Amino acid sequence: MASTGKDPNGRKRILFVDADGSRKTIRLGKASQKQADAFKVKLESLIAGKFTGSLDDETSRWIAALPDDMHSKLAAVGLVTPRAPTVNFTLSQFLSEYLKERTDIKPQTAVVLGHTRRNLIAFFGADRALSNVTEGDADAWRLYLIGQGLSDATVCRRCGVAKQFFRSAVRHKLIPSNPFTDLKSCVKANRKRWRFISRPDAQRILNACPDSQWRLIFALARFGGLRTPSEIMRLRWADVDWENNRITVHSPKTEHHAGHESRQIPLFGELRPHLMQVFEEAEPGTEAIITRYRLDNMNLRTQFGRILTKAGLQVWPKPFQNLRSTRETELCEQFPEHVVCAWIGNSKLVAREHYLQVRDEDFERAASGPQSAAQNPAQYAAVPGGNDLTPTPQEAPEDAGLLLSTTASKSLQNREVGRVGFEPTQAYANGFTAHPL
Repeated sequence: MASTGKDPNGRKRILFVDADGSRKTIRLGKASQKQADAFKVKLESLIAGKFTGSLDDETSRWIAALPDDMHSKLAAVGLVTPRAPTVNFTLSQFLSEYLKERTDIKPQTAVVLGHTRRNLIAFFGADRALSNVTEGDADAWRLYLIGQGLSDATVCRRCGVAKQFFRSAVRHKLIPSNPFTDLKSCVKANRKRWRFISRPDAQRILNACPDSQWRLIFALARFGGLRTPSEIMRLRWADVDWENNRITVHSPKTEHHAGHESRQIPLFGELRPHLMQVFEEAEPGTEAIITRYRLDNMNLRTQFGRILTKAGLQVWPKPFQNLRSTRETELCEQFPEHVVCAWIGNSKLVAREHYLQVRDEDFERAASGPQSAAQNPAQYAAVPGGNDLTPTPQEAPEDAGLLLSTTASKSLQNREVGRVGFEPTQAYANGFTAHPL
């Protein structure tokens, strides 16, 4: 049905007779005899399928995988239908279309993707053909990012986003492979940027806050471990369960994961007085807990920097992230890791890599001897809280001001250890520790 022929310089051709009796030729170019024979077998299956009106699956897959130039040669002799012309997108065109189609992402995510888009266009040029970006170009682009003075974590994140962009191009069959596949994109924690915010420093910051709402913002970040501003600004008074000492936290960062739209945290004793004060100051019918700092043009990070300066402290890296990190490190000294991760809203893997800190005092306590190391590692001043110590604002709204002034005076040191031993009873523990989830 078909035969192979030889042309000069090692070139091969396939000759066959079409259904109308005409002889036709497909030129393969430079190819070995083995390659030509294999192509002839596939071609005979294609011709047979054309006669019978059906193609087997193997032949169909072979046709689909053919390069465009070979497919066009088959189309020229009438064996296949011509492919639609391939649109050779420029880099700028493709990235603009990609971002336009991503209606599922949040505005802040779009900003992050936009940073990588800007870096790609700055290096390659807006008119660079998408199909002309090679693995070597990707390596050079990564070096360009490093040369821009970006941190290793930022470089890795943007390499990951570039992979994401070009992976989509592969799936849309605009390019055959992803040139960014081999770039390092795993973000490692930079422990040089970690800071543990001690309780004495936290009190200095609280004293420097301009009003009760800023004190609550700081307390929710430092003692509640909430993400700032996204989770704090979503808090409503309906989320505070005063009776059961719990707060429901709605998380826009994790809400796209099933079952992680929200989580519950204890109404920690450190949070209660600040929440009660803001509650007493709130206008009737107010739903949002934080009302004064919700405008889009209000930059909490900039304002927090001013508060730190007023408190006599240097602005540390990743200010709000380190508040969460401090709280998770602190809680892991008192509660099981899985419980703390449920409260903070991250996984054990993320907590260990990006949150849990090893502090100087850990070394000092370990070096001071086994007796000291066996003591409670978190001997902090007691904090107010608990159902049996403090009524809720709903139970005694007329006494809320008095409660604020007297709650702080209740201290663990004022209680004596009973005959039951050193471990507190459940009723006693509930006076200082919120109910576990």
